[in-house]
Amino acid sequence: MRGMRYGLGLAVLCGCFVLGSASEARADYEELMGPELSSGAYAAKVETEGVLYVSMTSDEVLRETEAGEYYLVLGDEGSGWLEVQAGETVGYLSAEEISIVGQEEMEAAEMAAAAEETARQQASADRRQALVDYAMQFLGCSYREQGSSPDTGFDCSGFTRYVMQNGAGVSINRSSSSQAGQGTPVSAENIRPGDLVFYASGGSINHVAMYVGNGQVIHASTYKTGVKLSPWTYRTPVKIVNMLGD
Repeated sequence: MRGMRYGLGLAVLCGCFVLGSASEARADYEELMGPELSSGAYAAKVETEGVLYVSMTSDEVLRETEAGEYYLVLGDEGSGWLEVQAGETVGYLSAEEISIVGQEEMEAAEMAAAAEETARQQASADRRQALVDYAMQFLGCSYREQGSSPDTGFDCSGFTRYVMQNGAGVSINRSSSSQAGQGTPVSAENIRPGDLVFYASGGSINHVAMYVGNGQVIHASTYKTGVKLSPWTYRTPVKIVNMLGD
């Protein structure tokens, strides 16, 4: 069996890196091998990219593992193999690619990761709401063909381009059809405020609006109405795009 990897323990807690000695952070596999590893008190921390197998005796892969992942240890299978919890099933990791840590380190890392994800989602939601608020100030602005300024008026794509650039710092193309080719497509079930919604006529995209939430879009509509709110399905949407990269 190749040499085990040990050294300084590295944990991420509340965005800070905390260093500890090997004896403080983890124990040697050789010291714990056997029944003690079935106690539920230990986790396997993946140190290098590896493979989680369906069984010890086959090459069938359950999943690829990445450095920094944790798996609760269920038992020591001997010959350098650990049975670990992998979601709702179990898998088998080679002890060559992991280090043994206390379950509390795994739980702390999971809590830190959850907190980081919550913060990321909140930052995304705040950014999107700020973009919507920016767009809403232009309600009632006049419509102008080829218009791209609140001073002279907007057409549909001139409006979305202006709002994305000045409200979110995101540069997009000028026409609705070319804007539809940018960003990341999203499903109707996953639409969020700040996403762009595209409509077509005769098979060609000819209109774009911005989703603002509560089933509505804001768009530069016609000479009569200017920039207005409409139900986002007032016409059949043909594409939804996330331009914000979140």
